[in-house]
Amino acid sequence: MSSSAGGNGILPSYQRFVNGVQPGQLFGRRSFRLREKYLILLVFLTFGIVCFGAFFFLPEDFRGHGSVNSVYQVYQRIQKAGPELLIPVPPNLQSQRMEAGYKINVIPIHHGNPRTEDIHLLKDKQKLQAKIDEEYQNQKTLEKPEMLSELRLRSSSVSTTFMISQWINMYETVPPEPSKKLPKTEGGEDQDAITRHRRNKVKEMMKHAWDNYVRYAWGKNELRPISKRGHSASIFGSSTMGATIVDGLDTLYIMGLREEFKQGRDWIAQNLDFDINSEISLFETNIRFMGSLLSCYALTGDVMFREKAVQLGERMLPAFQTETGIPHSLINLHTGASKNYGWASSGCSILSEIGTMHLEFTYLSDITGNPIYRSKVDHVRKTLKNLEKPKGLYPNYIHPKTGKWGRHHMSLGGLGDSFYEYLLKAWIQSGKEDNEAREMYNEAMDAITKYMIIKSPSGLLYASDLQYERLEHKMGHLACFAGGMFALGAKTQKSEMSSQHMDIAAGLTNTCHESYDRSATKLGPEAFHFIEGNEAKSLKNGEKYYILRPETFESYFVMWRLTKDPKYREWGWEAIQALETHCRVPGGYTGLHNVYQLDPQKDDVQQSYFFAETLKYLYLLFSDDEFISLDEWVFNSEAHLLPIRGKNPLYRAAPAL
Repeated sequence: MSSSAGGNGILPSYQRFVNGVQPGQLFGRRSFRLREKYLILLVFLTFGIVCFGAFFFLPEDFRGHGSVNSVYQVYQRIQKAGPELLIPVPPNLQSQRMEAGYKINVIPIHHGNPRTEDIHLLKDKQKLQAKIDEEYQNQKTLEKPEMLSELRLRSSSVSTTFMISQWINMYETVPPEPSKKLPKTEGGEDQDAITRHRRNKVKEMMKHAWDNYVRYAWGKNELRPISKRGHSASIFGSSTMGATIVDGLDTLYIMGLREEFKQGRDWIAQNLDFDINSEISLFETNIRFMGSLLSCYALTGDVMFREKAVQLGERMLPAFQTETGIPHSLINLHTGASKNYGWASSGCSILSEIGTMHLEFTYLSDITGNPIYRSKVDHVRKTLKNLEKPKGLYPNYIHPKTGKWGRHHMSLGGLGDSFYEYLLKAWIQSGKEDNEAREMYNEAMDAITKYMIIKSPSGLLYASDLQYERLEHKMGHLACFAGGMFALGAKTQKSEMSSQHMDIAAGLTNTCHESYDRSATKLGPEAFHFIEGNEAKSLKNGEKYYILRPETFESYFVMWRLTKDPKYREWGWEAIQALETHCRVPGGYTGLHNVYQLDPQKDDVQQSYFFAETLKYLYLLFSDDEFISLDEWVFNSEAHLLPIRGKNPLYRAAPAL
């Protein structure tokens, strides 16, 4: 179109002017107005800022290099700094921290002068920090093991000693009772080089088992070390309670694995919740969870452990609400409903379970000042004491409604075992003041010695089960603790029976060692017989398994401490080699289905008590006598350490009201 067309009126008559400029003028102009130049400059400036920000603030991977976790690291730093960002640090506390030379990302518990610190402000910050920690831990439990490993590697350059001192400052603790000498809970190396090597081997085994649990089953009850996933036994119901973490914690502490101890301690503080809507074993919950929490409180004074123990104790009390006060075996910690096993002699309670709470509940009353826990177990004991006992023996079953015995089955192994152990140890725990417990123990051992301790044709001593009047000529692995018990009873109170009880202790421990030595794997079966020319050997397929049990090693440890016979250490070392040969796998340690086969099938379960008992007793077997001294500590049925009143300043009893 020519330029003359506009003049001839060809353009539409309804075309508007733009800002007072005719169309021909707008498109024909060769320069911009000043306002338009500013607008264009603003657009380019905005674009530049966006590009600059993207380069410096987007995750490093978007720039083609760096760590995948950079954003995650920034998020962690913001989490840690959260309380400081939302609630400013008091000036005096700010200056103290800056002078100390560390970042303001931890809120230690202070006991300073309230005139110079705002206590309410600190409390608010602590609550906020706790909430942030909870959210962080919930996220961390879902992280891949590789990420946990990366984070540990990044922090490996930090001095472990410095980290431990910071942890101590972070936790509120109760000091030991006044004393000239504190118990030895650190070190404990023997002077002999071979013994030190063997002790360090047990520590390495603990590290191998723990690291794999952390990697593959963190927060779950137990680990399946072959399939490398979590496992929950029926004793825990359908719950996920971190049983391995709780059960293994005091072993980590006495082995000096403090970084691992802190890892477990913090999980308990932030994740362990007993509001569990599932039926679980009252007995197992007591010896594993309550026992460990109380042990860790005694060792560290950390009030968190005491608070968790109280929370658990309150939820366990409804099990005692029966016609006789004898507790049921199963309890729902959420509803408080309890009941007994259907298979237990027409719904009876079990002797070993109702009698294996005295150590924990007595100590819980002493450290809290609340007598209700002691009163419950004292009532159970008095009920049992006043019952007429057949031949002076305690049957394994008792009705919680009628208070009468069930089927007359007596055993020093399963169903009966730890009842007798706790009679002796309650007396020791009390500083030898609980004479009722010692008298009941002495009377029970007299009856057991008379009717249930048998010598085989070849001279092996064993503790037989007794069904009414009939001996079964069988001994279970669970009864192998009895060697140590008889020895401890004989050494702690001299009497005309002391010498005989020491002979029984040595004989039972020797028989349990024979049950190990007569297997292909050099590990003992679940039960062994003394019939038909077969002695200390299992005759049934369902009894040939080994599930990382500790009872034989418990007797080795006690017998070594009390007799100093070197054979007990040699037997312990044999067991360690057998565990390494047959039970160790890349993912941890597993039980065996048949100890009489050189290459047995594995059960793929790393039991929580492997940490609490098996490795602890083997470690102590090769430790110095003053380390966790038997004069200062008793072990509960799960080998958790409980202090002796009046002998151990770590008892930390609550002040009398």
